[in-house]
Amino acid sequence: MTIKQNDFIEIEFTGRITDTGEIFDTNIEEDAKKTNLDIKDLKPFILSVGHQMLPEGFDKDLIGKEIGNNYKIELGPDDAFGKRNSSLVKMIPAKHFHEQKIVPERGMQLSLDGRLVRILSSSSGRTLVDFNNPLAGKKITYEYRINRLVNEEKEKINALQEFLFKKKFDYELKEDKIILKIERELEPLINIFSKKFEEILGKKLEAEIVEKNKDKKEDTHTHDHKSKE
Repeated sequence: MTIKQNDFIEIEFTGRITDTGEIFDTNIEEDAKKTNLDIKDLKPFILSVGHQMLPEGFDKDLIGKEIGNNYKIELGPDDAFGKRNSSLVKMIPAKHFHEQKIVPERGMQLSLDGRLVRILSSSSGRTLVDFNNPLAGKKITYEYRINRLVNEEKEKINALQEFLFKKKFDYELKEDKIILKIERELEPLINIFSKKFEEILGKKLEAEIVEKNKDKKEDTHTHDHKSKE
């Protein structure tokens, strides 16, 4: 069976920087042990083909492939993580880091304003920061294997939740709707990705607001049965 656009598949892969062979991402335990990467909860990745859940060139390469076979592809920057952009190298006052109790040092990688950045230099109260993706401008090689086609709707919904929200919420299916049960402060996040859910699964995404669980110390001797979320 060959893979088509919009198929959900389970895939194992390892990504390397082509010129050095350095592994920068993997969900294969044997390869993870060869690196210093802090990769937790390794498991095959479930994705929808053609919806940019992988770098563009990798995503396109999946179409037409066979389940159970091993594949290898080399990607240039345009099809992987983009070219380096000099305008994304910026000087930032060091106090911005000190306020967060961070001492910026050359070569350090950290999350800044939700983006992974690299410190190029830091002196005289100023820090030169590179906002380019660390893999920008590099040739990338992926080795991968498609384990299976994913048909169960629950697996598809949970895979999208993990990819978009980095967590799974309880939900209810009603005809053409997926109703996620969330706390009120998360509602804007759901609204942002509702179109993506409908594009991939053909179902509208809605939110049902639930109250936060409250710890009631005074009830420690009671044995009320509460639903688990």
